[in-house]
Amino acid sequence: MIEGFFTKKEVESITRPAGKVGTCVTCGLHRTCESPQMKPFGNFKKKILNIGEAPGEAEDRTGKPWQGKVGKLLQKTYSSLGIDLFEDCVNINAVLCRPVDLKGTNRPPSNFEAECCRRSILRTIEEYCPHKIIILGNTALYSIIGHRWMKDLGTISKWRGFTIPDLDFNAWLCPTFHPSYIERVSEQPDVQAIWKRDLKQAFALGALPKYNEPEIEIIEDLSVLKRIKGPVAIDYETTGLKPHAAGHRVVCAAVADSPDHTYAFLMPETKAERQPFLDLLANPKVGKMAHNMKFEDTWSVVRLRQPVVNWYWDSMQAAHILDNRPGITSLKFQTYVQLGVVDYASEISPYLHAVDNSDGNGLNRVLELLTVPGGTEKLLTYCALDTIYEYRLAMLQQSQILLPF
Repeated sequence: MIEGFFTKKEVESITRPAGKVGTCVTCGLHRTCESPQMKPFGNFKKKILNIGEAPGEAEDRTGKPWQGKVGKLLQKTYSSLGIDLFEDCVNINAVLCRPVDLKGTNRPPSNFEAECCRRSILRTIEEYCPHKIIILGNTALYSIIGHRWMKDLGTISKWRGFTIPDLDFNAWLCPTFHPSYIERVSEQPDVQAIWKRDLKQAFALGALPKYNEPEIEIIEDLSVLKRIKGPVAIDYETTGLKPHAAGHRVVCAAVADSPDHTYAFLMPETKAERQPFLDLLANPKVGKMAHNMKFEDTWSVVRLRQPVVNWYWDSMQAAHILDNRPGITSLKFQTYVQLGVVDYASEISPYLHAVDNSDGNGLNRVLELLTVPGGTEKLLTYCALDTIYEYRLAMLQQSQILLPF
């Protein structure tokens, strides 16, 4: 069969790999447990939904979650934080039936088993409309975020401690360690303290933040940029990662002058047409923000022949200062965990990768996107949203680092 414009992997559904949907029949765990498809349990008075891993022996015997030794630990910890596990919460597991090995002993559930239960978990969320969802451990993380996160999911260690104002669920997502892990490392008080701090932070959350719909102005005449007085967030879409090789150029740019408004434009061919933007870059009275500012700075110098004056904030560097774990400082990750937007790039991302990945100066497919019907508008919208989210991240980070704007 002739391959289409996208590869099979690019168009394959992440919720239906190879066109298949997992079900109880394909999973089969219900055949070997006493309490198949365990129902949610708890009175839900404080609209907290706890998602664990899977039922153990005690849970399977009683038909209720958190009944064994690990459950007692969770009950005690919640109680110390002013939360009754069964009165204030509703409780489920990412896998609803007890998984056992050939000897009938508890075993961790597989990702496939979590996929088979995912539709039931999502229905429970839709039915209960929780205000806070406590994600306990790797399996729960995979169940709730794994099918929506397009990049490397990683483990709970990457996600724990974030309080995500998830727009899809209209709820706070609060990943943290599973209590079984806490029980296993009981001799490590630092881990215990981190876990309790994560839960305390989650329980203290108030209303979800509200943001206005971004206003994107796609412009051709750049003279409107002369009116900008305050700080701006800047983003480029370019033909590659590095500007030094022949053939590279800045394809488009966006300039956000507030957390809600941004200008987006294709980069004009002539310097005269670009001049209002170049003047903005050179204006020392206008602070500039970016996510990984060295990218825009280098492209400005090499391809636009205009150094940027008065860089003000780098939201990638600030993210690293606030939390130095690896793999969490990208704009897409920060936009999700801080602003709740899980994906706005999937349509564009296939065009952003170099055709020849062996060379950092390789060309990507952005220019190809401009020839696709609607491609120019999609690229400009993507670039514009980058600046909106950079601006909003900068505002949050500055309040956390206690610097005035």
